[in-house]
Amino acid sequence: MPLNMTKIAFGAQSYADIESWFANRPRLSVNTRYRPTRHEELVGGSLYWIHEHNLVARSPITGFEQQDSGRWWIHLEPQLIPVLPRPKRAHQGWRYLKGEPPRDLEEGEEIGDLMPGKLAGKLQKLGLI
Repeated sequence: MPLNMTKIAFGAQSYADIESWFANRPRLSVNTRYRPTRHEELVGGSLYWIHEHNLVARSPITGFEQQDSGRWWIHLEPQLIPVLPRPKRAHQGWRYLKGEPPRDLEEGEEIGDLMPGKLAGKLQKLGLI
């Protein structure tokens, strides 16, 4: 089973902003300082986007490429797949996703139809859900 990673959607004010990053692009790459040590396991996995302290979507990882500056590109398929929101603290850079990844949303299911992840996280800590 491929490995997955998380990254904050820095600069996105809304989910629509993240969607706009993917609109009409044949290829999308994310810039990072360091190549993950387990990069070979990540190819075929996904990069899960964090927005407002929730995992909200994923993009399949297609590969890694070193830049002339020594930094790295994480190449992604140009698609944004919405997932069931799950609380996730923000962090700098990227991190490996531990545990089972959130499921993809069903056709016609909207993120707004579900309980906000921040609220769900608080209720989960209280043992109410």
